[in-house]
Amino acid sequence: MKILVTGANGFLGYYLCNVLLERGYLVVATGRGDCRLPYLGRPRFTYVPMDLVDHDQTRTVVSQIVPDFIFHAAAIGKPDDCELNKELATKTNTAGTALLLELAAISVTPFCYISTDFVFDGEAGNYVEEDLLNPVNHYGVTKAAAEKLVTNYQGDWTIVRTVLVYGRPMTGRSNLLSIVQDKLAQGQTYAVVDDQIRTPTYVEDLVEGLLLILEKRATGIFHLSGEEVLTPYQMAIETANFLRLNATLLIRTTSAAFKQPARRPLITGLDINKAKRELGFTSRSFAAGLQATFRTH
Repeated sequence: MKILVTGANGFLGYYLCNVLLERGYLVVATGRGDCRLPYLGRPRFTYVPMDLVDHDQTRTVVSQIVPDFIFHAAAIGKPDDCELNKELATKTNTAGTALLLELAAISVTPFCYISTDFVFDGEAGNYVEEDLLNPVNHYGVTKAAAEKLVTNYQGDWTIVRTVLVYGRPMTGRSNLLSIVQDKLAQGQTYAVVDDQIRTPTYVEDLVEGLLLILEKRATGIFHLSGEEVLTPYQMAIETANFLRLNATLLIRTTSAAFKQPARRPLITGLDINKAKRELGFTSRSFAAGLQATFRTH
């Protein structure tokens, strides 16, 4: 079975491709630029450069691959980048998804779209799959628009929303935990917001959920995240304590004081009961996620 993974050079892409290869799937990974994955030369792995903004290139690549299943993880995923370059964000996140869906429809290929808690406004939290989408920044707008396109797809489709994914960075992309480690190890202070509520997600749990969707041929919308409700500041404190670094270097701040181009939804967090019930999805505690992130290899 041939699986197309877009955005394969990213944080999630590294782990997803690795598990797919371990399970014996043929993996065709795509991303902007050269391959940053360490899988070149491994059996059943191919990498092809593909920029979703380049429609001719994308059409050529997908028509040559003819995949049996698509995991669409490619996106401009940094909210501030999306806010500062709205046109490129829309072309990549929304129009790029529209093009992929058009190409997938030719052979009615099952399509799994990776989305985000940022499609919600952050007024309530503990969101279920059917809750109203109401993004507060352009990143969320582009992802919500792409979700709507996916729901109109004539083939089998799945939308996976997740939250604040963390773990060991393997392709150069940092995340909250690795930033805390780097800053504090160098004796630098680091300001972290304490008024944004999340259910942080260990990356390998998310990948296992995606594999369950693939293997069970599940369709519809699923929330895949952790269950513990934490703020980024609480995550940072736990990380510092786990690594025995100086937690007093962490500066507790608020979203209002922390000026960023893109507004963040304050209270998100996802309800994962549907995924637990229908997929058998499980997620580890944040303490277990810390151990997995920083375990020695």
